[in-house]
Amino acid sequence: MLNISGINNGVVLDHIQAGKSMDIYHYLNLQELDCQVAIIKNAKSNKMGRKDIIKIEGSLDLLDLDALGYIDHKITVNIIKDGVISEKKILRLPKRITNVIHCKNPRCITSIEQELPHVFDLTDEENKVYRCIYCETKHR
Repeated sequence: MLNISGINNGVVLDHIQAGKSMDIYHYLNLQELDCQVAIIKNAKSNKMGRKDIIKIEGSLDLLDLDALGYIDHKITVNIIKDGVISEKKILRLPKRITNVIHCKNPRCITSIEQELPHVFDLTDEENKVYRCIYCETKHR
């Protein structure tokens, strides 16, 4: 049996769809953090069958919850203080995301003006459709 120790203060991202933890790791730039990060892939789950879990030692301020909500708004965010869950955050699809996804339209101003942020608004919540605020190109 694999044993991953708990954390005293930090964040546990639970109920991640199996196989998606590395996507989250890269989207949130966790490789740049100077703290412990544990990734558990394909853990057994009564609810999901299999799931991934990410444990991050440190403050919630280190995470972009909008990016996390965009990736999968069904993830459970557990805030750990003194070794116990002190709070659970409910994620939702963010209404606007910045620099999480990039516009694929070669004629978009973001292709020419490299320093402009890539900003997308949620236009269809049911189908998880975002559109570039500059050129209205759809991103799904």
